[in-house]
Amino acid sequence: MNAPPLALWRMPRERYDRLIEAGIFGPEDRVELLDGFLVAREPQGARHATVVALVRAVLEKAFGRSYHVREEKPIALDEQSEPEPDIVVVPGRPRDYLDAHPSRPVLVVEVAESSLALDRLRKGGLYARAGITDYWILNLLDEVLEVYREPVCAPSGHGEWKYVSVHLLRRNAVVTPLAAPRARIRVASLLP
Repeated sequence: MNAPPLALWRMPRERYDRLIEAGIFGPEDRVELLDGFLVAREPQGARHATVVALVRAVLEKAFGRSYHVREEKPIALDEQSEPEPDIVVVPGRPRDYLDAHPSRPVLVVEVAESSLALDRLRKGGLYARAGITDYWILNLLDEVLEVYREPVCAPSGHGEWKYVSVHLLRRNAVVTPLAAPRARIRVASLLP
């Protein structure tokens, strides 16, 4: 006999933010809101944390002072999602976001080992649906940078979103962020 499916409940981002403000969730509660569901964020090992720091340093140099590079901070993606990407690049300075999380990042980067499937499928679909035109996954398993661009609604008719353009860049390749067209970043500088 199979167990009945669990009844799942979706929470809007506005309610999630109120729970955070009320102190219901603290720093030790490693959760993020993805498509209305609270999802546990995986703990980071030393390798993952080091790579996140490397990526941040490289992107700060590439984007310059007109952009703010945020590490593991929420973005107000849509009414149902408030993910906390490993790295996000947003226009402006930190004080521009005193009253609300940024909602229009120019680049989102996830560093993936055990979270690779989640980052590709679930988060990739959410980022595409939100119109994020430049999404990168630093795939530590295969030591490649996966570059996702050109978000579109999938023709399945189920409201699923995906990226049409997907490029896998090896260590010796160079990548240019869409919002920093003069920058040339060696993939090797992002990898451990």
